[in-house]
Amino acid sequence: MTTVPPDDPVSRLRAAAGARELERVCEEVAADLVAAGVEPSFRIESVDWAGDATLICADRYWRRRLLAEPTVEVAAHCARWLVDHADPAVRPEIIEKWALGYGFITRDTVEPAAEVTTATGRVLQYSAGSAEAAYFTALYHAAKLRADFWFEDLDRFVASSMLAVAAGPYRDGPLFTALRAFAACGMRNTARGTALVEAAWAAEPRSREVTDICLHAIDVAAPFDGQSELLRRYAEEAVATSPRAHLWWYRRARGERRCGDFDAALVSIETALGCLPAQGARTAHEHLQERYLGERDQIVTMMAARGPWTAPDQRPAPRWVLPLLAAPVIVALMVALTVGLTTTSALGDAIGRMALLATSLLISACIIAAVLHAARRSIP
Repeated sequence: MTTVPPDDPVSRLRAAAGARELERVCEEVAADLVAAGVEPSFRIESVDWAGDATLICADRYWRRRLLAEPTVEVAAHCARWLVDHADPAVRPEIIEKWALGYGFITRDTVEPAAEVTTATGRVLQYSAGSAEAAYFTALYHAAKLRADFWFEDLDRFVASSMLAVAAGPYRDGPLFTALRAFAACGMRNTARGTALVEAAWAAEPRSREVTDICLHAIDVAAPFDGQSELLRRYAEEAVATSPRAHLWWYRRARGERRCGDFDAALVSIETALGCLPAQGARTAHEHLQERYLGERDQIVTMMAARGPWTAPDQRPAPRWVLPLLAAPVIVALMVALTVGLTTTSALGDAIGRMALLATSLLISACIIAAVLHAARRSIP
């Protein structure tokens, strides 16, 4: 059996066998590097989030660093490391996933705007003029604001902060557009928000993070005409491209529930639960599972309140139909009786027939009035 030197992290990672063992070794190596005050030296060459040991270990390392010190300055160090150690072909996806993910898990420690402005000079120094590194750092802070639903702060930050400006051309990209859409929808400016959502949604290729934020923006927006159908339609498009994306199935379920399609919503939310990955951070899994179960409970409750569904051709006739159908029958009988009396009665002269006819019409009118009154009382 070959003994792997403890100071050789790459060899330790390569020696891991199986997903569970890989997770454990990545956590151990990341913890050792943090304790030693050393950044990972290996390169990232893929976005195989489940099987690339170096990618997983680097993620665990920077996750630990940011949980311990959740600041834009540490995020800038992470950004600089990515620029130096990740291949250009895979870097864009890692930047978006890491920046938004780290921002979410450290959302309870939002730096005040003044502190971010003060730190921006040092951040730009760490970034060495890299717009890509500034972009990562800006996304990290924006992700915190989004996770905490600080819509106005998010709108100001992405629109005019020095850090966002330093991101250069990335400010006009679909992810920043989606963040602006989220902020606008949250501030009840739904016309602007939906227009920005449409612009971000039309981006090609559209990243998973852009899709997430667009769906989230529609979901949290103040109520507007067509909102439920728009959420359902966009979520249907999303899951069609990524059938295992549990969060998008969750958004689809919410759209279907709001549209009143409870049966479809129940299928969607159960699909979301089934797609939740068994691996990864346990707390994140439990957080999402709790949200999805809550949505399913709400759908089931609304289905129960709706009552059993009856096909249109099997529904019982309304109570007011019978009186209305009976009225002409009664009138016809009265007319027949009147005609019979006028031809057989001793009152055969003209005056007698007219009096009898008037009496019959009066009785018929009373019957019709009574029937209509009964019908009005029977209408639910």
